[in-house]
Amino acid sequence: MSLQQHRLANGFRIVTEHMPGLASASIGIWVNAGGRHETPKQNGIAHFLEHMAFKGTAKRSALQIAEAIEDVGGYINAYTSREVTAYYARVLEVDVPLALDVIGDILLNPSFDKNEIEIERGVILQEIGQALDTPDDVIFDWLQAQAYPEQPIGRTILGPIERIEAFSRKDLSKFVAQHYGPEEMILSAAGAVDHDSIVKLAEEMFGGMVPTPAFKLAPARFRGGEVRQVKDLEQAHFALAFESPGYRDEEIYVAQIYASALGGGMSSRLFQEVRENRGLCYSIFAQAGAYDDTGMMTIYAGTSGDQVAALSQITIDEMKRAATDMNPAEVARARAQMKAGLLMGLESPSNRAERLARLVQIWDRVPPLEETVARIDAVTTGDVREFAENIAAAAPAALALYGPVDTAPTLEALQERRVA
Repeated sequence: MSLQQHRLANGFRIVTEHMPGLASASIGIWVNAGGRHETPKQNGIAHFLEHMAFKGTAKRSALQIAEAIEDVGGYINAYTSREVTAYYARVLEVDVPLALDVIGDILLNPSFDKNEIEIERGVILQEIGQALDTPDDVIFDWLQAQAYPEQPIGRTILGPIERIEAFSRKDLSKFVAQHYGPEEMILSAAGAVDHDSIVKLAEEMFGGMVPTPAFKLAPARFRGGEVRQVKDLEQAHFALAFESPGYRDEEIYVAQIYASALGGGMSSRLFQEVRENRGLCYSIFAQAGAYDDTGMMTIYAGTSGDQVAALSQITIDEMKRAATDMNPAEVARARAQMKAGLLMGLESPSNRAERLARLVQIWDRVPPLEETVARIDAVTTGDVREFAENIAAAAPAALALYGPVDTAPTLEALQERRVA
Protein backbone atom coordinates (compact mmCIF):
# COMPACT_ATOMS: atom_id res chain seq x y z
CA MET A 1 0.00 0.00 0.00
CA SER A 2 1.57 3.30 -1.08
CA LEU A 3 -0.58 5.68 0.99
CA GLN A 4 -0.31 5.19 4.75
CA GLN A 5 -1.27 7.10 7.88
CA HIS A 6 -0.26 6.87 11.52
CA ARG A 7 -0.99 8.79 14.69
CA LEU A 8 1.43 8.93 17.62
CA ALA A 9 0.09 8.59 21.17
CA ASN A 10 0.30 12.36 21.69
CA GLY A 11 -1.82 13.14 18.61
CA PHE A 12 0.99 13.90 16.14
CA ARG A 13 -0.15 12.71 12.70
CA ILE A 14 1.90 11.21 9.88
CA VAL A 15 0.84 10.62 6.29
CA THR A 16 3.12 9.28 3.56
CA GLU A 17 2.78 8.16 -0.03
CA HIS A 18 5.46 6.19 -1.82
CA MET A 19 5.76 7.17 -5.50
CA PRO A 20 7.56 4.41 -7.46
CA GLY A 21 10.29 5.46 -9.84
CA LEU A 22 11.29 8.65 -8.02
CA ALA A 23 14.74 9.27 -6.60
CA SER A 24 13.68 12.24 -4.45
CA ALA A 25 11.11 13.05 -1.80
CA SER A 26 9.27 16.01 -0.39
CA ILE A 27 8.81 16.01 3.37
CA GLY A 28 7.43 18.64 5.68
CA ILE A 29 5.36 19.52 8.69
CA TRP A 30 2.12 21.45 8.39
CA VAL A 31 1.04 23.23 11.58
CA ASN A 32 -2.51 24.39 12.27
CA ALA A 33 -1.24 27.84 13.18
CA GLY A 34 -1.85 30.61 10.66
CA GLY A 35 -3.31 34.09 10.60
CA ARG A 36 -6.71 32.87 11.86
CA HIS A 37 -5.08 31.70 15.08
CA GLU A 38 -3.80 35.16 16.04
CA THR A 39 -5.33 37.71 18.37
CA PRO A 40 -5.37 41.32 17.13
CA LYS A 41 -2.18 42.00 19.10
CA GLN A 42 -0.56 38.93 17.55
CA ASN A 43 -1.40 39.83 13.96
CA GLY A 44 1.62 38.90 11.85
CA ILE A 45 3.32 36.73 14.46
CA ALA A 46 2.66 33.40 12.69
CA HIS A 47 4.53 34.72 9.65
CA PHE A 48 7.25 36.25 11.86
CA LEU A 49 7.69 32.86 13.50
CA GLU A 50 8.03 31.18 10.11
CA HIS A 51 10.93 33.54 9.32
CA MET A 52 12.59 32.90 12.68
CA ALA A 53 12.53 29.14 12.15
CA PHE A 54 15.52 29.45 9.81
CA LYS A 55 17.48 31.81 12.06
CA GLY A 56 19.07 29.22 14.32
CA THR A 57 18.40 26.46 16.82
CA ALA A 58 20.10 25.13 19.92
CA LYS A 59 22.51 23.11 17.74
CA ARG A 60 22.52 24.84 14.32
CA SER A 61 23.15 28.41 13.22
CA ALA A 62 21.13 29.96 10.41
CA LEU A 63 23.97 29.20 8.01
CA GLN A 64 24.27 25.61 9.21
CA ILE A 65 20.54 25.05 8.62
CA ALA A 66 20.89 26.20 5.01
CA GLU A 67 24.13 24.30 4.48
CA ALA A 68 22.76 21.04 5.92
CA ILE A 69 20.17 20.87 3.15
CA GLU A 70 22.05 22.53 0.31
CA ASP A 71 25.19 20.44 0.89
CA VAL A 72 23.18 17.44 -0.30
CA GLY A 73 21.58 19.33 -3.21
CA GLY A 74 18.19 19.83 -1.60
CA TYR A 75 16.14 22.88 -0.77
CA ILE A 76 14.17 23.97 2.27
CA ASN A 77 11.43 26.54 2.59
CA ALA A 78 8.30 27.55 4.46
CA TYR A 79 5.11 29.54 4.04
CA THR A 80 2.34 30.98 6.17
CA SER A 81 -1.32 31.09 5.17
CA ARG A 82 -4.42 32.06 7.07
CA GLU A 83 -4.91 28.53 8.41
CA VAL A 84 -1.51 26.81 8.38
CA THR A 85 2.22 27.33 8.54
CA ALA A 86 4.29 24.81 6.61
CA TYR A 87 7.97 23.88 6.81
CA TYR A 88 9.17 21.55 4.07
CA ALA A 89 12.18 20.28 2.15
CA ARG A 90 12.90 18.43 -1.10
CA VAL A 91 15.84 16.02 -1.01
CA LEU A 92 17.11 12.78 -2.48
CA GLU A 93 15.87 9.53 -0.96
CA VAL A 94 18.98 8.91 1.11
CA ASP A 95 18.70 12.36 2.71
CA VAL A 96 15.09 12.10 3.95
CA PRO A 97 16.23 11.44 7.57
CA LEU A 98 18.48 14.52 7.40
CA ALA A 99 15.63 16.70 6.11
CA LEU A 100 13.33 15.54 8.88
CA ASP A 101 16.04 16.12 11.47
CA VAL A 102 16.53 19.71 10.28
CA ILE A 103 12.81 20.46 10.13
CA GLY A 104 12.28 18.90 13.55
CA ASP A 105 15.18 20.89 14.94
CA ILE A 106 13.84 24.24 13.76
CA LEU A 107 10.39 23.45 15.16
CA LEU A 108 11.41 21.98 18.50
CA ASN A 109 14.57 23.92 19.34
CA PRO A 110 14.36 27.48 17.97
CA SER A 111 16.85 29.77 19.62
CA PHE A 112 14.98 33.05 19.02
CA ASP A 113 18.27 34.93 19.36
CA LYS A 114 17.59 38.60 20.06
CA ASN A 115 20.02 39.82 17.41
CA GLU A 116 18.46 37.52 14.82
CA ILE A 117 14.99 38.73 15.79
CA GLU A 118 16.04 42.30 15.04
CA ILE A 119 17.59 41.31 11.71
CA GLU A 120 14.50 39.38 10.65
CA ARG A 121 12.24 42.18 11.85
CA GLY A 122 13.95 44.38 9.29
CA VAL A 123 13.53 41.73 6.59
CA ILE A 124 9.79 41.43 7.28
CA LEU A 125 9.35 45.21 7.25
CA GLN A 126 11.01 45.23 3.83
CA GLU A 127 8.65 42.45 2.74
CA ILE A 128 5.66 44.52 3.85
CA GLY A 129 7.02 47.52 1.97
CA GLN A 130 7.44 45.44 -1.15
CA ALA A 131 3.87 44.13 -0.86
CA LEU A 132 2.51 47.65 -0.44
CA ASP A 133 4.31 48.62 -3.66
CA THR A 134 2.70 45.72 -5.53
CA PRO A 135 -0.91 46.68 -6.31
CA ASP A 136 -2.05 43.24 -7.42
CA ASP A 137 -0.82 41.87 -4.09
CA VAL A 138 -2.15 44.47 -1.69
CA ILE A 139 -5.59 44.61 -3.28
CA PHE A 140 -6.31 41.03 -2.18
CA ASP A 141 -5.50 41.91 1.44
CA TRP A 142 -7.91 44.82 1.17
CA LEU A 143 -10.54 42.57 -0.37
CA GLN A 144 -10.11 40.03 2.43
CA ALA A 145 -10.52 42.75 5.04
CA GLN A 146 -13.73 43.96 3.42
CA ALA A 147 -15.14 40.44 3.15
CA TYR A 148 -14.37 39.56 6.78
CA PRO A 149 -14.11 42.84 8.71
CA GLU A 150 -12.81 42.78 12.30
CA GLN A 151 -12.18 39.03 12.17
CA PRO A 152 -8.94 37.03 12.32
CA ILE A 153 -9.54 35.63 8.83
CA GLY A 154 -9.83 39.15 7.46
CA ARG A 155 -6.50 40.40 8.72
CA THR A 156 -3.33 40.47 6.65
CA ILE A 157 -0.90 37.57 7.05
CA LEU A 158 2.13 39.88 7.14
CA GLY A 159 0.59 42.02 9.89
CA PRO A 160 0.70 45.78 10.40
CA ILE A 161 4.03 47.55 10.71
CA GLU A 162 3.38 48.65 14.30
CA ARG A 163 2.89 45.05 15.44
CA ILE A 164 5.99 43.76 13.62
CA GLU A 165 8.03 46.50 15.27
CA ALA A 166 6.80 45.41 18.72
CA PHE A 167 7.09 41.60 18.75
CA SER A 168 9.54 40.22 21.30
CA ARG A 169 11.17 36.89 22.00
CA LYS A 170 8.54 36.31 24.67
CA ASP A 171 5.73 36.88 22.16
CA LEU A 172 7.19 34.31 19.77
CA SER A 173 7.65 31.71 22.50
CA LYS A 174 4.09 32.28 23.73
CA PHE A 175 2.60 31.68 20.28
CA VAL A 176 4.61 28.47 19.90
CA ALA A 177 3.44 27.25 23.31
CA GLN A 178 -0.17 28.01 22.39
CA HIS A 179 -0.31 26.55 18.89
CA TYR A 180 2.62 24.24 18.15
CA GLY A 181 1.35 21.22 20.02
CA PRO A 182 1.73 17.70 18.57
CA GLU A 183 -1.97 17.32 17.80
CA GLU A 184 -1.77 20.46 15.63
CA MET A 185 1.06 19.06 13.49
CA ILE A 186 0.92 16.85 10.41
CA LEU A 187 4.08 15.28 8.98
CA SER A 188 3.52 14.65 5.29
CA ALA A 189 5.95 13.02 2.88
CA ALA A 190 5.70 11.87 -0.72
CA GLY A 191 8.04 10.41 -3.28
CA ALA A 192 10.91 8.07 -2.47
CA VAL A 193 9.83 7.51 1.14
CA ASP A 194 9.45 4.54 3.45
CA HIS A 195 6.51 4.90 5.82
CA ASP A 196 7.81 2.73 8.64
CA SER A 197 11.17 4.48 8.69
CA ILE A 198 9.52 7.91 8.84
CA VAL A 199 7.17 6.81 11.63
CA LYS A 200 10.15 5.56 13.63
CA LEU A 201 12.06 8.82 13.14
CA ALA A 202 8.96 10.86 14.01
CA GLU A 203 8.39 8.84 17.17
CA GLU A 204 11.94 9.51 18.30
CA MET A 205 11.75 13.21 17.47
CA PHE A 206 8.16 14.21 18.28
CA GLY A 207 6.85 11.42 20.50
CA GLY A 208 7.84 13.24 23.69
CA MET A 209 5.88 16.38 22.90
CA VAL A 210 3.10 17.17 25.38
CA PRO A 211 -0.37 17.89 23.94
CA THR A 212 -1.68 21.45 24.28
CA PRO A 213 -5.26 22.63 24.87
CA ALA A 214 -7.27 22.67 21.66
CA PHE A 215 -7.68 26.04 19.97
CA LYS A 216 -11.13 26.83 18.60
CA LEU A 217 -11.22 29.00 15.51
CA ALA A 218 -13.56 31.96 15.59
CA PRO A 219 -16.34 31.28 13.05
CA ALA A 220 -15.91 33.27 9.85
CA ARG A 221 -18.70 35.65 8.84
CA PHE A 222 -18.61 37.06 5.32
CA ARG A 223 -19.92 40.61 5.71
CA GLY A 224 -18.87 42.41 2.54
CA GLY A 225 -18.07 46.04 1.87
CA GLU A 226 -16.05 48.33 -0.36
CA VAL A 227 -12.59 49.88 -0.25
CA ARG A 228 -11.30 52.26 -2.90
CA GLN A 229 -7.93 54.00 -3.06
CA VAL A 230 -7.40 56.43 -5.89
CA LYS A 231 -3.75 56.59 -6.90
CA ASP A 232 -1.82 57.65 -9.98
CA LEU A 233 -0.94 54.21 -11.34
CA GLU A 234 -0.73 52.86 -14.86
CA GLN A 235 -3.55 50.40 -14.22
CA ALA A 236 -6.81 50.30 -12.31
CA HIS A 237 -6.95 47.16 -10.21
CA PHE A 238 -10.41 45.64 -9.74
CA ALA A 239 -11.14 42.80 -7.32
CA LEU A 240 -14.62 41.50 -6.54
CA ALA A 241 -15.47 38.72 -4.09
CA PHE A 242 -18.55 36.74 -3.17
CA GLU A 243 -19.18 34.33 -0.34
CA SER A 244 -18.76 30.74 -1.53
CA PRO A 245 -18.40 27.24 0.01
CA GLY A 246 -15.67 26.21 2.42
CA TYR A 247 -13.67 22.98 2.14
CA ARG A 248 -16.20 20.94 4.07
CA ASP A 249 -19.20 22.13 2.05
CA GLU A 250 -20.78 19.70 -0.42
CA GLU A 251 -20.85 22.47 -3.05
CA ILE A 252 -17.09 23.08 -3.10
CA TYR A 253 -16.68 21.21 -6.40
CA VAL A 254 -19.58 23.08 -7.97
CA ALA A 255 -17.93 26.36 -6.96
CA GLN A 256 -14.60 25.37 -8.45
CA ILE A 257 -16.14 24.23 -11.73
CA TYR A 258 -18.16 27.45 -11.94
CA ALA A 259 -15.03 29.55 -11.33
CA SER A 260 -13.16 27.68 -14.05
CA ALA A 261 -15.95 28.15 -16.58
CA LEU A 262 -16.38 31.81 -15.65
CA GLY A 263 -12.75 32.87 -15.57
CA GLY A 264 -10.35 29.99 -15.23
CA GLY A 265 -8.64 29.92 -18.62
CA MET A 266 -8.42 31.30 -22.14
CA SER A 267 -11.72 29.68 -23.12
CA SER A 268 -13.58 31.03 -20.09
CA ARG A 269 -16.40 33.54 -20.39
CA LEU A 270 -14.64 36.47 -18.79
CA PHE A 271 -11.42 35.98 -20.76
CA GLN A 272 -13.29 35.68 -24.04
CA GLU A 273 -15.71 38.57 -23.51
CA VAL A 274 -13.60 41.07 -21.57
CA ARG A 275 -10.19 40.49 -23.13
CA GLU A 276 -10.64 38.77 -26.49
CA ASN A 277 -13.85 40.44 -27.71
CA ARG A 278 -13.48 43.88 -26.14
CA GLY A 279 -9.78 44.27 -25.36
CA LEU A 280 -10.47 45.81 -21.96
CA CYS A 281 -7.64 44.13 -20.08
CA TYR A 282 -4.56 41.96 -20.27
CA SER A 283 -5.27 39.86 -17.20
CA ILE A 284 -8.62 38.69 -15.83
CA PHE A 285 -9.47 35.58 -13.85
CA ALA A 286 -11.90 34.00 -11.40
CA GLN A 287 -11.04 31.52 -8.67
CA ALA A 288 -12.81 29.74 -5.82
CA GLY A 289 -10.74 29.94 -2.64
CA ALA A 290 -11.78 27.91 0.38
CA TYR A 291 -11.12 27.79 4.11
CA ASP A 292 -12.25 25.52 6.92
CA ASP A 293 -15.72 27.05 7.23
CA THR A 294 -16.09 29.64 4.48
CA GLY A 295 -14.90 30.51 1.01
CA MET A 296 -14.40 33.37 -1.44
CA MET A 297 -15.23 33.48 -5.13
CA THR A 298 -12.78 36.10 -6.39
CA ILE A 299 -12.66 37.93 -9.71
CA TYR A 300 -9.65 40.10 -10.52
CA ALA A 301 -8.70 42.26 -13.48
CA GLY A 302 -6.26 45.03 -14.27
CA THR A 303 -7.36 47.66 -16.77
CA SER A 304 -7.08 51.38 -17.57
CA GLY A 305 -8.84 54.01 -15.53
CA ASP A 306 -11.21 54.93 -18.34
CA GLN A 307 -12.25 51.31 -18.89
CA VAL A 308 -12.69 50.05 -15.34
CA ALA A 309 -16.36 51.03 -15.28
CA ALA A 310 -17.15 49.08 -18.44
CA LEU A 311 -15.09 46.10 -17.27
CA SER A 312 -16.87 45.89 -13.92
CA GLN A 313 -20.31 46.16 -15.50
CA ILE A 314 -19.56 43.50 -18.11
CA THR A 315 -18.26 41.23 -15.35
CA ILE A 316 -21.61 41.43 -13.56
CA ASP A 317 -23.46 40.85 -16.84
CA GLU A 318 -21.40 37.74 -17.59
CA MET A 319 -22.08 36.38 -14.11
CA LYS A 320 -25.82 36.85 -14.64
CA ARG A 321 -25.68 35.29 -18.09
CA ALA A 322 -23.91 32.21 -16.70
CA ALA A 323 -26.93 31.57 -14.49
CA THR A 324 -29.19 31.17 -17.51
CA ASP A 325 -27.12 29.81 -20.37
CA MET A 326 -24.16 27.91 -18.95
CA ASN A 327 -24.02 24.93 -21.30
CA PRO A 328 -22.94 21.29 -20.88
CA ALA A 329 -19.85 21.76 -23.07
CA GLU A 330 -18.53 24.51 -20.77
CA VAL A 331 -19.16 22.43 -17.68
CA ALA A 332 -17.49 19.38 -19.26
CA ARG A 333 -14.47 21.51 -20.19
CA ALA A 334 -14.22 22.89 -16.64
CA ARG A 335 -14.49 19.38 -15.18
CA ALA A 336 -11.74 18.19 -17.51
CA GLN A 337 -9.50 21.10 -16.57
CA MET A 338 -10.08 20.46 -12.89
CA LYS A 339 -9.31 16.74 -13.14
CA ALA A 340 -6.26 17.33 -15.33
CA GLY A 341 -4.94 19.94 -12.93
CA LEU A 342 -5.40 17.56 -10.03
CA LEU A 343 -3.75 14.60 -11.75
CA MET A 344 -0.88 16.63 -13.22
CA GLY A 345 -0.22 18.15 -9.83
CA LEU A 346 0.06 14.71 -8.28
CA GLU A 347 3.07 13.99 -10.47
CA SER A 348 5.06 16.33 -8.21
CA PRO A 349 6.02 14.96 -4.78
CA SER A 350 5.91 18.48 -3.35
CA ASN A 351 2.34 19.03 -4.53
CA ARG A 352 1.35 15.58 -3.39
CA ALA A 353 2.80 16.04 0.11
CA GLU A 354 0.97 19.35 0.47
CA ARG A 355 -2.30 17.84 -0.71
CA LEU A 356 -1.97 14.94 1.73
CA ALA A 357 -1.38 17.30 4.63
CA ARG A 358 -4.32 19.50 3.70
CA LEU A 359 -6.71 16.55 3.35
CA VAL A 360 -5.64 15.10 6.70
CA GLN A 361 -6.12 18.51 8.27
CA ILE A 362 -9.66 18.79 6.85
CA TRP A 363 -10.93 15.21 7.03
CA ASP A 364 -8.34 13.40 9.19
CA ARG A 365 -8.05 11.00 6.24
CA VAL A 366 -7.06 11.06 2.59
CA PRO A 367 -10.10 10.32 0.42
CA PRO A 368 -9.23 7.99 -2.48
CA LEU A 369 -8.48 9.83 -5.71
CA GLU A 370 -11.34 7.96 -7.35
CA GLU A 371 -13.72 9.48 -4.78
CA THR A 372 -12.56 13.00 -5.61
CA VAL A 373 -12.82 12.42 -9.35
CA ALA A 374 -16.31 10.96 -8.90
CA ARG A 375 -17.43 14.06 -7.01
CA ILE A 376 -16.09 16.27 -9.80
CA ASP A 377 -17.84 14.15 -12.43
CA ALA A 378 -21.10 14.29 -10.44
CA VAL A 379 -21.43 18.06 -10.92
CA THR A 380 -24.11 18.77 -13.50
CA THR A 381 -24.87 21.76 -15.68
CA GLY A 382 -27.95 22.35 -13.54
CA ASP A 383 -25.82 22.43 -10.40
CA VAL A 384 -23.54 25.04 -11.93
CA ARG A 385 -26.42 27.18 -13.18
CA GLU A 386 -28.08 27.10 -9.76
CA PHE A 387 -24.81 28.06 -8.09
CA ALA A 388 -24.23 30.81 -10.67
CA GLU A 389 -27.69 32.23 -10.00
CA ASN A 390 -27.01 32.47 -6.27
CA ILE A 391 -23.59 34.09 -6.82
CA ALA A 392 -24.98 36.55 -9.35
CA ALA A 393 -28.04 37.63 -7.42
CA ALA A 394 -27.81 36.84 -3.72
CA ALA A 395 -24.34 36.07 -2.33
CA PRO A 396 -22.80 38.78 -0.12
CA ALA A 397 -20.12 40.73 -1.99
CA ALA A 398 -16.95 42.72 -1.36
CA LEU A 399 -15.14 45.13 -3.68
CA ALA A 400 -11.59 46.49 -3.71
CA LEU A 401 -10.34 49.12 -6.17
CA TYR A 402 -6.85 50.60 -6.47
CA GLY A 403 -5.31 53.04 -8.92
CA PRO A 404 -7.14 55.46 -11.27
CA VAL A 405 -10.52 54.19 -10.05
CA ASP A 406 -12.39 57.43 -9.28
CA THR A 407 -14.93 56.69 -12.06
CA ALA A 408 -15.43 53.01 -11.16
CA PRO A 409 -18.94 52.03 -10.05
CA THR A 410 -19.59 51.64 -6.34
CA LEU A 411 -20.41 48.29 -4.82
CA GLU A 412 -23.96 49.56 -4.35
CA ALA A 413 -24.22 50.30 -8.08
CA LEU A 414 -22.90 46.84 -8.95
CA GLN A 415 -25.36 45.30 -6.50
CA GLU A 416 -28.20 47.08 -8.29
CA ARG A 417 -26.93 45.75 -11.60
CA ARG A 418 -26.85 42.23 -10.16
CA VAL A 419 -30.58 42.25 -9.40
CA ALA A 420 -31.75 44.34 -12.35
